[in-house]
Order: sequence, then C-alpha cells, then structure tokens
Amino acid sequence: MIKRVCVFCGSSNGKSGEYLKAASNLGELLAKRNIGLVYGGGKLGLMGELSRAVIKHGGKVTGVIPKGIFSQKAINDNITELKVTGSMHERKAMMSELSDAFIALPGGIGTLEELSEILAWSLLEIQKKPIGIINIKGYYDGYIKFLETGVKEGFLDRKTVNNIVISEKAETVLKTLLKE
Repeated sequence: MIKRVCVFCGSSNGKSGEYLKAASNLGELLAKRNIGLVYGGGKLGLMGELSRAVIKHGGKVTGVIPKGIFSQKAINDNITELKVTGSMHERKAMMSELSDAFIALPGGIGTLEELSEILAWSLLEIQKKPIGIINIKGYYDGYIKFLETGVKEGFLDRKTVNNIVISEKAETVLKTLLKE
C-alpha cells in the first residue's frame, strides 16, 4: 500500500508553464488520494509548486533537507514536517525510508542523480519500491533512450527498466503505481 510518495523535481520553474502545471496537478492528485508527499523541502520552482498544491488540497508534506546546504530563503516552512539531515547522502536515504514509491518530474542534475540512484538501488534490490517518470513535453526522452541503450548493450537489466512507469500524465503514472 502506498501511503507516501517521494517526488524528485526541479527547484526552477523551467521555460514552459506546463512543468508548473504538472507539478500542481500531481500535488492535487496526491492530496485527493490521501497520499503524503516526501520531497526535497524547497519552496522554489517545481518543488514549491508541488508542495503548495498538496497543502492547498489538504494533504501532508514532509520536506527533507541537508543541514547548511540551502539558503533559509529557499526552504519551505509552510509544510507539515521538515526533517534536517547531516548530508545529501543521509537526505536521500531518509527520503527513501519515508516513501513507498518514487516519481520524477522534470528537473536538473540533482533530480537526474536522485532518479538514477533510486534506479540503481532497485537494480541492486536495496529497495523494491515502484518508480514513475512524468515525461512532460518529452523531457525525459533522452534519459529513456539512454536506459534502452544500456539494456541493448548489456549494461542494464531489462526487468528494471520495464518496471519504470512512464507517462506524460501524472494521473496515469499514479494510477499505475497504485495498481488502480
């Protein structure tokens, strides 16, 4: 049963309003299904939009931040719970422990790194939680192609890649992860 979903996403808005709209939509969907959000704790960009949408629709939000890394101005203090870790490594481990599934929205290097680490943990069976990608405007097409090339060339396991739920629509990703 999925009670909390960890969402990896950017601390920037991106150039298209579709990214913010997708973050807001996902936040609303989580709240309406009574699924808590675990995320990076920021109030800027997609992170902020996502967390505000969850709160606006009556949901619970847990932010996880590493001590001293982010400016106080960037930390979201209008959430249900804020956890502070000693490092980025501890942050990712705590986010994983608190979550029952993972979803990636568009983001930068940090988002890509978090998604890739969770996929590696899945491959190594460190965690066996479902993973989804909301591929707005084909944002993750290059990443998906990379994964397919990895399978084709024998560097990645087909099962791991096939287990990633990928769609442009948050509703589709969430329904599939929840097995609705």
